[in-house]
Order: sequence, then structure tokens, then C-alpha cells
Amino acid sequence: MNNYETKNIMGTVSVPKLMLKMGIPMILSMILQAVYNIVDSAFVSNMTSNGESALNALTLSFPLQMLMVAISIGTGVGANALLSKSLGEGNKEKASKTAGNAIFCAIIIYIVFLIFGVFGAPLYISTQTANTLIFNMAADYLRICCLFSIGIVFFSIYEKLLQATGHSLYSTIAQISGAITNIILDPILIYGLIGLPEMGVKGAAYATIIGQCVSFLLALLFHIKVNKDISNSFKYIKPSAKIIGQIYTIGLPAIIAQALMSIMTYSLNIILGTISEAMVTAYGLYYKIQQFILFAAFGLRDAITPIISFSHGMKNKSRIYDGIKFGLIYTLIIMLAGTAVVEVFAVPFSYIFGLSGNTQSLCISAMRIISISFIFAGANIAFQGIFQALNGGVESLIVSVCRQTIFVLPVAWAFAQIAKGTPDLSWLVWTTFLIAEILSAVISTLLLIRINKKLKNYSVDI
Repeated sequence: MNNYETKNIMGTVSVPKLMLKMGIPMILSMILQAVYNIVDSAFVSNMTSNGESALNALTLSFPLQMLMVAISIGTGVGANALLSKSLGEGNKEKASKTAGNAIFCAIIIYIVFLIFGVFGAPLYISTQTANTLIFNMAADYLRICCLFSIGIVFFSIYEKLLQATGHSLYSTIAQISGAITNIILDPILIYGLIGLPEMGVKGAAYATIIGQCVSFLLALLFHIKVNKDISNSFKYIKPSAKIIGQIYTIGLPAIIAQALMSIMTYSLNIILGTISEAMVTAYGLYYKIQQFILFAAFGLRDAITPIISFSHGMKNKSRIYDGIKFGLIYTLIIMLAGTAVVEVFAVPFSYIFGLSGNTQSLCISAMRIISISFIFAGANIAFQGIFQALNGGVESLIVSVCRQTIFVLPVAWAFAQIAKGTPDLSWLVWTTFLIAEILSAVISTLLLIRINKKLKNYSVDI
């Protein structure tokens, strides 16, 4: 064992304890990321006029925001796993190059979404609605979020750099600070409090991007302060095709996995729109509520990946197996708790957003039916983190494609055709997610069995 491994907690602390130590802050961080996605909705839905239209506008903007986050976080995930593995091997030079090239990639990502904000936002929204009021609100919201996306893009990178070195508490502090900023600014900017003009949906967008910038600046500060194992010399930002290739070899499946969420949501907006606008609004709101649960699984996954990846670099089979076992156990516990919460509080959740009538009924039925799939969804998310850590990017991608496209869109479309003819059967569409997650969990298990064969030559103890 090299000297770095003996000092770094990633190679010395017991896996169950390390997973809790790293996982709890990451879970809180991801839940707070879900806050960004739902706080705006809560405030705009309670506007004095056009609240439900504003909520619909945010729903239409959401898939593109998810794509922005997908590319940023996926890049961070790739850097996270590569950096952790490099440190596990004792290669600090490669770790520093990984961090620098991740920052270079963030610059490119921001430029792309800046350009999209200028030219593409209205065209994108027009593909989902013909309602002029909803179109204008959605285009304004999305344009602002893209033009000032520097906060979310760079925070996503620095968050993963902190997590890769075991400093997840600092990334959580940065996330909390941004979320609190967003929460405070939302009512002020949306409703026009303390002498400021009432900005409506635009105010929600400005509150979001300001909060994201606060998180980014704090994460940058913490990275410089505590990540002593990584050199922050500007020379490491110089792009290296080899390093960038390795980052995206790991991170591309994560990008595609999260981008598929964006594609799935965008496609479902269109499919559900053939039934009614109320279905689109109900699903959009449910989707943001469920993120509090699924994002907790994503947070734990972000602890599973570097722990197993570090052990993979050490070729320590026993720690790899502990990472898999406890990762799945902890995820199951979180998902069981999340299912119980959503089932019990489905009605109160709908009241928070001022829903009523058919939209409220549809949202409640979505919560109560789809939440049954959480256990299987959590397992699939954990499997994806395990696959990424063991260089199983293809396996991770297969699971993503299955649970977010192949087993979802065709089934949802078929059920939508039934619901159009018989509105009382609209609830059938919600069962799509349960079917998709169960089938994907079966496939995940088979893929893990295959990957396990790669570990036979690793030592049990180092």
C-alpha cells in the first residue's frame, strides 16, 4: 500500500462508516438541489393571477434545465471518479490534471448554454405549447436561467471535486447557502416585496441564478482552501485530450443518464399534453416533489461511486464488495422512508401549490401510484453508481436507457391513447414508471453479476 492510501480516509475508514460520513452531506446537498427545482414552483403557483399557467411554464422549461445540470454534473461525476481513482493510485499529478481539465470543460459548457439562451430558448418552448401566455413566461424564465448558467455549471464541477477528496461537508455548506439565498429572494422578486417591482416568473429565474452563483463561489473558495491534494495551478487547466477523454469515458454515461431524464420529461410533456394541460401540470409538479426522494438516492450514489472507485484503484476486493452491499442497503432504507412520506402526505403536498379540482386529483394519484416504484428506482440508481465506479459505463448507460426511455415512452404513449378515450383511466399512465423500474432492476442485477467476474483477480486485503 502506498503512503497516500494509509493517510486518506477513503482507504482506511470502514466502508459503512465512510459511506455515512460522506453520504449524509451528499444526500442533504442533493435534496437542496431539489429545492431549487421546487421552490420557484411553490411561489409562482401562488401568484395572485395566472398561477397555474406560471406553474405550467416552469414545467415546460424544466427539461432543458435538467439537460444543463445533466451535462455539468455528468462532467463532474467523470472527474470525481477519475480523480478518486488517481488518488487511490497515489498519482497526485494526474489528479490535478483531472481537476484542471474539468474546469476547462465547465467553461465550454457555459458558453454553449449562453449561446442557447440567446438564440434557442423561444424555439424550444414553442415545441411544447401553443398557449401564448405560457409560452412567454416559459421563454423568459428559460432564457434567464441559460444566460446566467455559470453558477450551476461551475458549482456542479467544484462540488464533485470536493466530494472526490472526502470533503462533501463543504459542498453541502455551499449548496445550503445557495438554496437559502434562493428561498429568501423568491418571494421578494416574484411578488415585489421591500420596494422592488413585481417580476413574476422572471423574478423566480433571477432568484434561482443568484442562489446558484452563491453556491459556486463558496464551493470555489472551499476547493482552494481544503483540497490540498490537488494543485490549482493554471497550467492544469490547459486541455488534455487524454484526460478529457478519460473524464467522459466515465462521465458520458452519467451525462446520458441524466439527459435521458430531460428527454423523458420533455417527451412526456408532449404525450400528456394530448390528454390535457392539467395532466402536464400535475406530472410536472409531481416530478419535482419526487425529486426530494430520488435525489437522496443520487446523493448516496455520489458517495458510493468515489468509495468503490478508490477501492478499485487499490484493487481491494473486500472494500469494493462492502461498498456495493452497504450502498444498496442504505439506498433501500432511504427509498422505503421516501415512499411512506409521499403516500402519507400526498394531499397536503398538493395544497402547498394551490392546486384544486382535476389538476389536484391527478397530482395526488400520480404521487400515490408512482411512489410505489421508488424502491426499484433507488436500486437502479445505486447500481448505476456502482457500475460507474468499476469502469462499467456501458452497463450504467444500459440501465439509464431502459428505465427512462425504452420501458417508459412507448408504454406511456399507449396508456395515453386509452386515457384520451376514457378520461377516468388517466391513472394508467402513472403505472408506466412502476413497470419501467421493475424491469430495469432485473436487468441491473444481471449486469452486476457480469461485472463481478472482473473482480476475481483482486486481492481481498491490501
